[in-house]
Amino acid sequence: MSDFGKVAVLFGGTSAEREVSLNSGSRVLAALQGQGIDVHAFDPATQTLDDLKGYDRAFIALHGRHGEDGTIQGALEVMHIPYTGSGVLASALAMDKFRTKLMWQAAGLPVPEYALLNADSDFAEIEEQLGLPLFVKPAREGSSIGVTKVKERGALKAAYEEAARHDPLVIAEKGVMGGEYTVGIVGDEVLPIIEIVPATEWYDYEAKYNRDDTKYLCPCGLPEAKEMEIRKGALEAFRILGGRGWGRVDFLMDEEGNHYFLEVNTAPGMTDHSLVPMGARVAGMEYPALVRRVLELAAND
Repeated sequence: MSDFGKVAVLFGGTSAEREVSLNSGSRVLAALQGQGIDVHAFDPATQTLDDLKGYDRAFIALHGRHGEDGTIQGALEVMHIPYTGSGVLASALAMDKFRTKLMWQAAGLPVPEYALLNADSDFAEIEEQLGLPLFVKPAREGSSIGVTKVKERGALKAAYEEAARHDPLVIAEKGVMGGEYTVGIVGDEVLPIIEIVPATEWYDYEAKYNRDDTKYLCPCGLPEAKEMEIRKGALEAFRILGGRGWGRVDFLMDEEGNHYFLEVNTAPGMTDHSLVPMGARVAGMEYPALVRRVLELAAND
């Protein structure tokens, strides 16, 4: 037996990303069970937090609201149960794309040009300011839920209304079209960068979870010096938000070879399409070892 004690894998939950979480959590559960760890499934949608009493650690495989926004982290803090991933504040900041950008801008990190939208915004002026294409996003959703690519003038208002169905806080972001990339972080180790090449027009929910024709390139093809620069910057971006344990930093490249940090995921997916396991495998860490390492890093604030 391990020295982790009794471990709960938290997955499922009530967010719009429940199905993704069920997929991630079931794989994590199986990987830990395969290593002789005393591990149990825990779905906050069907069980009460009182049921966590007596557990020694929690592996958070919840995605979206109430799972990676600081909510469950706060509950585990009160219960003095060490948990995987970032703490309360870092989780809440990283879930909020708008406030993430503010933090990074204050620290001098590059982010795509953006605008905050509301029902009274001058949509035509924002289209002119940011140019086309642009992306409209709910600030506090994940997995590309509620995101629209705006390619034609006059379409921004409808995209705003779609995003606002998911979150009253909505941003419009300049399209940076030179490639989408991601980099995983486990402890102090920054994993190799992965380039994401969707067969669809952009990396939407379908491309992330349901299609098998999305390409993931690792090595990513960037010059070595540029990759090292970005990996260093990604760790800085993660730590500026207060990130700890493990996470994933997404970024974009423009056609001139400049990079722009996009967002941090503090509870990355662990499905068979997920990116941190891919990067870890290239770095020599297979899935069971990755899951165990993440669990080892469990902590309280």
